Amino acid sequence: MEFKEKFEDIKTYFREVYMEAKRVTWPSRKDALKGTYIVLITVFIASLFLGVVDIGLAKLIQTLIR
Repeated sequence: MEFKEKFEDIKTYFREVYMEAKRVTWPSRKDALKGTYIVLITVFIASLFLGVVDIGLAKLIQTLIR
């Protein structure tokens, strides 16, 4: 494949990406913020749970080692 053909393929690819991006239905600011809050709350709860489990397992292992 020649350089010119590769360049044309790249141009075609980016043209198609641009056309596809124009058809995307983007969420409103309100929906995006709501989704962000849900993700942050879920991550916070999961990190608390995993932190408690980690501390509990660490104490259990320390007890078993003694």
